Amino acid sequence: MTRLPSGEEVAALGQGTWHMGENRSSRDEEIATLQVGLDLGMTLIDTAELYAEGEAERLTGEAIAGRRDEVFLVGKVLPDHATLRGTVAACEESLRRLGTDRIDLYLLHWRGGVPLEETLSAFERLTASGHIRHWGVSNFDVGDMTELVALAGGQAVQSDQILYNLARRGSEFELAPWCHERGIPIMAYSPVEQGRLLGHPALRGVAERHEATPAQVALAWALRDNGVIAIPKAAKASHVRENQAALEIRLAEEDLLVLDTAFPPPRAGQPLEML
Repeated sequence: MTRLPSGEEVAALGQGTWHMGENRSSRDEEIATLQVGLDLGMTLIDTAELYAEGEAERLTGEAIAGRRDEVFLVGKVLPDHATLRGTVAACEESLRRLGTDRIDLYLLHWRGGVPLEETLSAFERLTASGHIRHWGVSNFDVGDMTELVALAGGQAVQSDQILYNLARRGSEFELAPWCHERGIPIMAYSPVEQGRLLGHPALRGVAERHEATPAQVALAWALRDNGVIAIPKAAKASHVRENQAALEIRLAEEDLLVLDTAFPPPRAGQPLEML
């Protein structure tokens, strides 16, 4: 579990839905996969109005029907919608597609042209109405976060969702320490780099020592410290079971050294990467 600044604990290993809902032929399997993940305790589900033009939200809503209270639901508003009225309208549409009366954590998907003060006002209105329980951001670098928390109400931010995996470690230089110091969890999307990491010899070697898969080691690495939530997407029940088993892996210092050599941590600041 990972603790939010509010004090609430959420599953450190959740489920992502990016690219779900794009193919009707796989819809039933995707719903079943999310439900298997819930059965395994992966009760944080991340989705967004952007994903498959709302179809990922509809699919998620079907998956959690009848068990909404088990789920910590994360949603996102597009920056083009992030005005005062636009955020409220986008949230209401997401709630309709999800078939629920609340989103547990509502994120600004990335920073756009709308002033942060206006988006914060919308988040505060949605919190007051009960449409959302908490709010956060996504793809915010340390300068954005510093600006955010200096605003009235900005210190209520609960998480920053970013691209973070072995191949994308730039946030470790400044952003991650800044967030950890303030108790703001990092939510890592694409924690296995959409599968592109899995053939790397160093990762495969560590996996062999642990009698695990490269994906499990990549997830265990992402979750090696408190204050990180990982949201891998699984397309099949076998895949989500593989992901969940990563929680049993404890990487030794020698494993971390091998991975640091293959995927060096940053030695200087660099712009936050996005997919």
